[in-house]
Amino acid sequence: MSQEISHNESHPSSKKKIIVLGSGPNRIGQGIEFDYCCVHGLIAIKECGMEAIMINCNPETVSTDFDIADKLYFEPVFWEHIWEIIELEKPAGVIVQLGGQTALKLAKRLNEKGIKIIGTSFDSMDIAEDRGRFSDMLKELDIPYPRYGVAMGTDEAIEVAHHVGYPVLVRPSYVLGGQRMRIVINDEELESGVLNLLKHLPGNRILIDHFLDRAQEAEIDAIFDGETFHVMGVMEHIEPAGIHSGDSNAVLPQFNLSPLMVQTMEEYAEKIARKLGILGLINIQFAIKNNTVYVIEANPRASRTTPFIAKAYQIPYLNIATKIMLKEARLKDYKFEKKLKGFAIKEPVFSFNKFPHVNKELGPEMKSTGEAIRFIKDLKDPYFRQLYKERSVYLSK
Repeated sequence: MSQEISHNESHPSSKKKIIVLGSGPNRIGQGIEFDYCCVHGLIAIKECGMEAIMINCNPETVSTDFDIADKLYFEPVFWEHIWEIIELEKPAGVIVQLGGQTALKLAKRLNEKGIKIIGTSFDSMDIAEDRGRFSDMLKELDIPYPRYGVAMGTDEAIEVAHHVGYPVLVRPSYVLGGQRMRIVINDEELESGVLNLLKHLPGNRILIDHFLDRAQEAEIDAIFDGETFHVMGVMEHIEPAGIHSGDSNAVLPQFNLSPLMVQTMEEYAEKIARKLGILGLINIQFAIKNNTVYVIEANPRASRTTPFIAKAYQIPYLNIATKIMLKEARLKDYKFEKKLKGFAIKEPVFSFNKFPHVNKELGPEMKSTGEAIRFIKDLKDPYFRQLYKERSVYLSK
């Protein structure tokens, strides 16, 4: 009779431990930029005298190098694996703000099991992620947002669309990289879009927003410590609203927004951060049309643009934000000297040459597989002028 032998090579220490959840394999919607976030988060944890534990399964990342975290679990970022590790290590808390949407989606399970989430609470994250709850909060704060409605089927969706007005943006809740989002202009397209969503995501609530056609799009990345609010950067998209932010060329700092528009965006961002009780990072996306600033969405975590801004301004924002999440630092402890001369442009990187039969037309569903950074001295730069010319041609159609 064979005897089953179990062996565990992981021996928990007596130190205070913090687990960081990574984003798993690179894919559209979240990629290598979140590895940057995790690496700087791990370094910050170690600087605070705690044991930094990394859970991720991507061999292409620096966060899974043997000497970055105090302990690495090279495991899939799935709940079953994470729970076994938590039971063994008994951490003081888990950070979900650094690993993109994959990590953020696990907050619900952590909350149900009574595991401390470092930084922003689960309920606050849920409000930001649930389009319906978020819009209700914006209404309470008297912040403009596109008219919206919620539907569970095609008949209800058509009724909502008639109420908010075409064109409309159709999407499911808790979406990654704009997946399965569509802009539709009539009942026939709406019915087709809703049926497609329900086929792939049965039982999911369908969010229907009025689409702000030909609006200017911008976004803010910020840190909030419960008392002080700091804007890391204001980025203005060259492409108009309707192109996913991950596929847009975005300019840091803004180049064409009035001081009043920027001030309004920053005021709305701070209102949202305070209402949600953010502790750490938040990204908020805006659409500007007819001199009105609308809030499109808020991401209560590190965004794809957080590393971009940190590199452009040469400020260790992820390190700072992690220490704020851990309540080991406050924003008033730092002086922020932004060293960017001129402008930095976030360029999307596409892999259409590897997928020749994929539709190359850009829209609300993200298609870029990465991003690059380009520094320009001023707005006379030929690269910027060509991009802005293409935008003007698009808007004139």
